[in-house]
Amino acid sequence: MKYFLSLISLMILLQSCYQNPKTDLGFIKKGLLCQDDFSSVNSHDWITELQDGLGNVGVKDGVLEIDVPKGATVWYKHKLEGDILIEYKASVIGNGGPNDRVSDLNCFWMASDPRQTEDLFKSPRKASGKFHDYDTLQLYYVGLGGHNNTKTRFRRYDGKGNKPLLKGHDLEDKADLITPNKSCKIQLVAMGNQVQFFRDGKLVYDFVDESPYTQGWFGIRTIENHMIIDDFKVYRIEKKK
Repeated sequence: MKYFLSLISLMILLQSCYQNPKTDLGFIKKGLLCQDDFSSVNSHDWITELQDGLGNVGVKDGVLEIDVPKGATVWYKHKLEGDILIEYKASVIGNGGPNDRVSDLNCFWMASDPRQTEDLFKSPRKASGKFHDYDTLQLYYVGLGGHNNTKTRFRRYDGKGNKPLLKGHDLEDKADLITPNKSCKIQLVAMGNQVQFFRDGKLVYDFVDESPYTQGWFGIRTIENHMIIDDFKVYRIEKKK
């Protein structure tokens, strides 16, 4: 009977772990470094790179709206350093508009050009908005709902053209894809050699980098997409003891 009860307890514990994926944040917010609530249409904190110059990106009705027929990256123009948390709210629009392809809620963080680390926007890279032209950078990348919302992937770019899909980081479950017209909270962590990606408080990726990127720029990346971004914030963080 004791063995049977122990087995039942173990089954309940395993079921609980399955139904409640890890949501514990392993860090503490120490202070707000910067933010943008997009209340001003004259925000000068963002730099847009559009493939072939096509698309519209701008602040409208208190949000940052991205509506593009090709590739686009919208960079936060200020360099970020040290242990940080980047967070923002994002919605991918699927209402039948010309660019309402529910796909590619993507991001770059801790991005830099190893040929000119002090200023990404003065480096010799191509600022074309084409995805492959970012291969010269060092950065972390998550493609949420890529390939027409069939895959979510994590990559580490090494600045030499290598950006392998890390083993075990290719997700195809519906829970790891995009729900159209629904706001979600994205959180990106760079803390020592720990790199993390959360969505709505759920830890999706937890990567230990033996040669971590400790400074760089953040960018919202997409292609043929219509999305809105709001409540952008960057915090200084420290690991929980």
